[in-house]
Amino acid sequence: MSSAFKLLPQYTYEEYIQWEGRWELIDGIPYAMAPMPVPKHQWVAGNIHSVFREALKKNSCGCKVYQPIDYKLSEDTVFNPDLLIVCKPIIKRYLDFTPDLVVEILSEGTAMKDRHTKYPKYEAEGIPYYLMIDIETQTVEIYKLVMGKYQHQAVEQNSPYDFNLGDCSFAVLFSAIWE
Repeated sequence: MSSAFKLLPQYTYEEYIQWEGRWELIDGIPYAMAPMPVPKHQWVAGNIHSVFREALKKNSCGCKVYQPIDYKLSEDTVFNPDLLIVCKPIIKRYLDFTPDLVVEILSEGTAMKDRHTKYPKYEAEGIPYYLMIDIETQTVEIYKLVMGKYQHQAVEQNSPYDFNLGDCSFAVLFSAIWE
């Protein structure tokens, strides 16, 4: 651990919930989620939510799609993914167990954190699918957990990708998120 990191104040979930504004907490370090995402980000976020919601409704498996909610990994780490799919009931005011799928929409301000900080944490948490969506290149990267490690999955924009979340299987056509 670097000496600069040791000097930074460390925060917990109890302190985090008292803050105003949008934040994430990573290993005790707060990260402001400001400014608000650009309109294109929000438009794609709405579209991806609709695409997943419709696919899950056809399946009737009980999985639900959530837009940003607190996902508490530990007392000093709380993420707000752009989208989550959860196949069990959420009882608390935050998600305190592993979601089945997480989506992060990359932006200039978050891409480095999404690729290099969140990726290994999501992998270590055992999240079955991690998707990164690049709104500038209109690409979707799918990482599937196989034997504890993420493997990049080939995805064709004009062909459906099949997801298997235990009792819940469904297909998503990603070209629909750009329409």
